[in-house]
Amino acid sequence: MKVFVISLGGSVIVPKDVDADFLIDFKKTINDICLSDSEKKFILVAGGGYTARLYQNAARKAKEDISPEALDLIGIKSTHLNAELLRNILDVKDAVVTNPLSDDVKFDGRILIAAGWKPGFSTDTDSVYLAKRFNSKLIINLSNTDYVYTSDPRTCKDAKPIERIKWCEFLDKISPKEWSAGANTPFDPVASAMAQKESINVICAHGHDLLNLRNIIENKHFKGTLISND
Repeated sequence: MKVFVISLGGSVIVPKDVDADFLIDFKKTINDICLSDSEKKFILVAGGGYTARLYQNAARKAKEDISPEALDLIGIKSTHLNAELLRNILDVKDAVVTNPLSDDVKFDGRILIAAGWKPGFSTDTDSVYLAKRFNSKLIINLSNTDYVYTSDPRTCKDAKPIERIKWCEFLDKISPKEWSAGANTPFDPVASAMAQKESINVICAHGHDLLNLRNIIENKHFKGTLISND
């Protein structure tokens, strides 16, 4: 069996409202791949997205001295909600994984759903833990951008897409250097350092391009950024 870990960003699941149309198409894509290739399995790690930021911003407004740990916990709970939604839509029987290191994790089917674990990092890091645990050397990081860019394309018109980058260069460029609740980075710094250490590759791509996702899974030409040690 070949295991693919997909970090499904909250910005794809809940850009503002829950994107039910996308989830229907995503389910069809994953199910089609499972039907066509019995050797493929998937771990889907749900992010928090708009829901997380909505509640975190409310918490900051209502309590100015709220701790970073409390904000992280609020975000983590939003990932649990999104993961439970995915589990039901995809008819996954195994429970949502909320601790990637737990001995109670069961992966009896073809699809496993996971969510946030504890403060100090994002679901990107949970993805790395699960990739290591289930011997996967590739994490597909799906978000609302198609590449990692040289700078933020939302604010810099000269930002250029990066097709390949080494972990050492990526870690040098990434900002912020430490994780904070609600941070918006291509792949969080804690997860990036772990992936570099474990020689796990990450492909950052646009979540709504499901044909592109199939190309990645089938090792065909794809649109996105490959981050690796090579």
